[in-house]
Amino acid sequence: MDFKELQESCLTKRGAYEDFPFGDDAHVMKVGTKMFAILSLGETHPAISLKCEPDVNEILREQYPAIKPGYHLNKRHWNTITVDGTVPTKQILHMIDRSYELVFNSLRKAEKAEINEKIN
Repeated sequence: MDFKELQESCLTKRGAYEDFPFGDDAHVMKVGTKMFAILSLGETHPAISLKCEPDVNEILREQYPAIKPGYHLNKRHWNTITVDGTVPTKQILHMIDRSYELVFNSLRKAEKAEINEKIN
């Protein structure tokens, strides 16, 4: 996967949008008021930080050397993945979906309703 594919995968989610609160180098993907992904170009490969359940994060880190604790994030709940081809695309897409779901489900009821209303 390249940077553009990661970006497009995130932005296809219901109510997702891109923001730059940390500068031009960090593409923050949000739903409502919360971020569910952070993309960066990196020196040689793109990287994406995603939220996940702590126990699953540990398993993923053991399984793939390209998955590390979240860079400048809560390391218990976030992973940063170097997208260098060693983590299967299907796995990365699943991780994007899960991060989005976790964040969307944590939104206030009114925020969820507003997002769903805009889509319908």
